[in-house]
Amino acid sequence: MVPVASTTALEGLKRRRHTLVVLLTLVTGAADATGFLALGGAFSSVMTGNMVLLGLSAGHTDAALAVTSGSAIISYVVGVLLGAHVAGAAVPGDPVWPRQVSRALTVEGAVLLVFLLVWEVTLGDRSTGTALALLMIAAAALGIQSSAIQRFGVSGLSSTYLTGTLTTLIGAVAARSPRHTLLPSAQVLSALVVGAGAGALVVEHLPWFSPVLIIGPLVVVVGLSRRVHDGGWSGSARPDGSVLNSPQPSRRGAWWPRSTR
Repeated sequence: MVPVASTTALEGLKRRRHTLVVLLTLVTGAADATGFLALGGAFSSVMTGNMVLLGLSAGHTDAALAVTSGSAIISYVVGVLLGAHVAGAAVPGDPVWPRQVSRALTVEGAVLLVFLLVWEVTLGDRSTGTALALLMIAAAALGIQSSAIQRFGVSGLSSTYLTGTLTTLIGAVAARSPRHTLLPSAQVLSALVVGAGAGALVVEHLPWFSPVLIIGPLVVVVGLSRRVHDGGWSGSARPDGSVLNSPQPSRRGAWWPRSTR
């Protein structure tokens, strides 16, 4: 029989992980809005959308759209490969938040820092080629993020490709599932919309702030995930459901919501 305290601790760790994934989804929304509105009309993370645009470009003989959408797809694939190399694959006994995930997100942050520097230097005098390069950098960064989240090994958990999340949510609503089971998917989807809305507003009115809006939530996630490890919040489940490295609060971890008692 699994101890109640251990089960509660494990559920608390999973809720904290979900909170960080929601923050990462803000990055996705802002990056997609920025790419679509300011960098050639393609997406940084929605590769199904870019594939549709690639098909449309063939039907309309639009070479520029073909180059933009195709370059975004290729860059995303490169990012996924890099992220998978850094984050690795989920293995039995993984903690709720493996350190490799934080490493991959740190690499993503480094890529987005390049995006920030190029964006600011070329602001107000940006060529089509530079805009394409910025889109490719953003797409590579989101590819890394996608691989990082896959390391959790949790079916349906994503901060980038979210059509499945929407489908799952609607199906759960139709099945009249309990409200608390709907909330995680609703939070992720809401974060995507909020991030995209904020990204669009900033592109239109404060373009210099666009890369900051994209990289900001990621920096917060990386910082909090490191505190999770340093504060003893990383834990994994034994076969009986108890928790290895069970959470022990620390001063540096005081910012984090307490588990339900």
